[in-house]
Amino acid sequence: MKSPGFRVIREHQKLNHFPGSFQIGRKDRLWRNVSKMQLRFGKKEFNFLPQSFILPQDIKLLRKAWEDCGSRQKWIVKPPASARGIGIQVIHKWSQLPKRRPLLVQRYLHKPYLIGGSKFDLRIYVYVTCYDPLRVYLFKDGLVRFASCKYSPSVKSLNNKYMHLTNYSINKKNIEYKANTDETACQGHKWALKALWSYLAQKGVDISGSSCVSPRPLLSGGPLYDMYVRRPYCCHELFGFDIMLDENLKPWILEVNISPSLHSNSPLDVSIKGQMVRDALNLAGFLLPSTDDVASPSGSASSSTTSLNSVAKEKSKSSLELFTSEKTKRAFYLTSKVPDQEFYSTILDVLTPDDVRVLVETEDEFARRGQFERVFPSRFSMHYLRFFEQPRYYNILTSQWELKYFVNKIKGVDLLRNWCHKGFHNGVVTESTVMWSIPRSHLYMKNELPVNGLSKMELGRTR
Repeated sequence: MKSPGFRVIREHQKLNHFPGSFQIGRKDRLWRNVSKMQLRFGKKEFNFLPQSFILPQDIKLLRKAWEDCGSRQKWIVKPPASARGIGIQVIHKWSQLPKRRPLLVQRYLHKPYLIGGSKFDLRIYVYVTCYDPLRVYLFKDGLVRFASCKYSPSVKSLNNKYMHLTNYSINKKNIEYKANTDETACQGHKWALKALWSYLAQKGVDISGSSCVSPRPLLSGGPLYDMYVRRPYCCHELFGFDIMLDENLKPWILEVNISPSLHSNSPLDVSIKGQMVRDALNLAGFLLPSTDDVASPSGSASSSTTSLNSVAKEKSKSSLELFTSEKTKRAFYLTSKVPDQEFYSTILDVLTPDDVRVLVETEDEFARRGQFERVFPSRFSMHYLRFFEQPRYYNILTSQWELKYFVNKIKGVDLLRNWCHKGFHNGVVTESTVMWSIPRSHLYMKNELPVNGLSKMELGRTR
């Protein structure tokens, strides 16, 4: 679907892509976005892609880098929008550079980590349930795809695609390709990711799946999401990250697939992809539409009260005051241009109904994650907030919640359950409701009724 089409998705509908996914799914766009982040935040923070050049616009930069590296450096040439290894080749002479355009030319990892003398890459599944707030999950298992010929750094071997390319769609055509039917076995040319971790552990190597993927590559998808997605529920997406380990076991992202293959050609595929798809659909959290949702010809928001995303529509003075306090709170916490833990930590002191709805959805989703591990938000999320193009209130909220309750999930969930029993998440206003407001330079609660067992808590300080 073209990006403008996302605007007409109705409240109960869900699409398995985000608008602008090609910004990380196309090899040239991924590099362009990552290189921009390198300029803004330094290469140390975004040093997970091999240096690349987009032709024809980067031809002069490529020529200079080529000359600086000398004849020993190999380069891998890729069509920017193809898949399954189509059109990829490894070269070492300028005269070998294809004349067609466009192209992505990437520095070749000529010293990969080898197992049994062969190259391999990792297919890691990353599932994004929402961009605002950003919620990212990493599946605990995946695939390890081996080249079907033993690796040689010799330039004479560069034409051997079974040696230098790890794509399954290519290597399965090699008569020497060996299938693997046992998900626990380290044999053949395709392993389970968990089998690789066990193999490396036996070798005394300390590495885990979560160390290979961070939220950084996903941050470039935000602007188009803001423009075209009206409701957070309406999109979700499964990404396939292709990662290679170099001789020092540093992970390098080779590409991000926005439509990773879910075909299962072996019991190994069935076991891993079947579990992953089941857990992803459970994480999607599909809502049953009401009769009004289905019957309404309009694309406007539903009046259904079954969805946590629905906002109370009562026009009473108290509910309007509550809605105003929500807007005021969001604006207040977005005034800090540089993430500051001391300032952001006060965001949980008084929660609004909107806050509770977002946190309930986040915790409910986490509870049905299956074999997925959540990598954002996490107790480390504060480190990543500065990489967003602009501050996002919900990211601050969920990051602070996770930082406070990650060691005691039960306590946090009990608090949310208590508020929901009182109907607070639906905007029900009672005499005990605590409003959020800002009088001049201080942030305080308007009455002395207890919240979380505390009374008249000063929420902020003079800024």
